[in-house]
Amino acid sequence: MLYDYASIGFFTFDCLGRPVRRIPGPTEFDFLEEITIAVSGAAGAAAIVAAKYGMKVLGVGGVGADDMGDWVLGRLNRYGVDTSMMQRIDGVGTSSSIVAVQDNGQRPAMHMKGATGFFEVTPDQFDRVLDASFVHVGGAGLMDRMDGEPTVDLLARAKKRGCVTTLDVASARHEDMSMIARLLPHVDYFLPSVEEARLLSGLTDTQDVARFMLDRGVGCCILTLGEHGAYYHHADGTRFHIPAFEVDVVCT
Repeated sequence: MLYDYASIGFFTFDCLGRPVRRIPGPTEFDFLEEITIAVSGAAGAAAIVAAKYGMKVLGVGGVGADDMGDWVLGRLNRYGVDTSMMQRIDGVGTSSSIVAVQDNGQRPAMHMKGATGFFEVTPDQFDRVLDASFVHVGGAGLMDRMDGEPTVDLLARAKKRGCVTTLDVASARHEDMSMIARLLPHVDYFLPSVEEARLLSGLTDTQDVARFMLDRGVGCCILTLGEHGAYYHHADGTRFHIPAFEVDVVCT
């Protein structure tokens, strides 16, 4: 395989400020302790984490032909992510968020979908994109041109090639479940937050939520539980809970 890890989907430019305790009035301003910018998104963050672990990473997504797109590509390159399959899309901005980080680390955000809704992976690109040991799709539900059959086809071909496939969602809604259900039979590891999985399934109990996903064909469901850690539930019956690390939370 040419790559260890291909991360496909939602790459976003984030501007984060902390701590945000209120929205100032029209003639007011508040002082913040910190403002920073970052590459985020269910594919962007995964690509950077994989690169930090020393993996050879291919990033696959879309950014606009704007300053934010320049910065996102530059940041990915500095981490060693191969951006040769990142698409510059004219006429739309780079997917971007303004993130208001609160004292408790929670991070409500205002988001512009932008280029994530316009990139696509075509069959003539499959040989390059799927030349990886792990193929991650991050951001299902926000990828307008890729959601549905294009991603079903992509993941099915990845499985036939022997890739390990992983899937994450973004801003999940209950009505997205029919689309997600078509992807799950081609996914080894489904990685939503428990809040996203509850919205998708309509269930509340953690084990019930995981079984719901397993019943739809996924190999393993891993639910992130915020301050409670994570829950692992494999189709072979293996299941366990891992507590969260004891850290001083700045931004979740």
